[in-house]
Amino acid sequence: MGKIKLNVLGLSYSQTQTGAYALVLSEENGDRRIPIIIGGVEAQSIAIQLEELEPPRPLTHDLFKSFAEAFAVDIVEVNIYRLEEGIFYSELICEKGPNRIRIDSRTSDAVAIALRFRCPIYTTEDIIEKAGIVLSIEGEAHEKSIASPQETEETGSGKRNQFSDYSLSQLSGMLEDAIRDEDYEKASLIRDEIRNRGESIA
Repeated sequence: MGKIKLNVLGLSYSQTQTGAYALVLSEENGDRRIPIIIGGVEAQSIAIQLEELEPPRPLTHDLFKSFAEAFAVDIVEVNIYRLEEGIFYSELICEKGPNRIRIDSRTSDAVAIALRFRCPIYTTEDIIEKAGIVLSIEGEAHEKSIASPQETEETGSGKRNQFSDYSLSQLSGMLEDAIRDEDYEKASLIRDEIRNRGESIA
């Protein structure tokens, strides 16, 4: 059965589980989306990578990448290969020289690692048939609120960002402080405000 490539569309707050997030993966050459409920720690790790933030200390998935690179191990792809009782099963496809190794992984961890290694994520037609959803016209309008990893309902509905009244120099300082304090949700919102003003971020 052929593999279907997936892209990370983003994260949104879970409407069904407190403190959880929905990781949304999209079919690269199609309209189907796969929402996967993940924990807050994994969501944070995925979000900071999507936002290209640099934490002052390495997170667990950053440490994994450094460890793998130190021993010349490369992650070449991630496969979401099974869906059973609502649980997605994934594996990392690793290469070290001529050897190829498969390592079992939680899907949230696999996606966080895939983003760091910039490797593709695949699933099967069977899984995407079972778990995939096609967004309606209203859903497409809502997609913008999903696409920004830490976007709140207020910013998604067009209301003013809580940082709208600050100057760019103030925002830059606040962004540095938020990253240093490892408050990535705040950092993401500040970065969104800077980008909305059409300014580039170093």
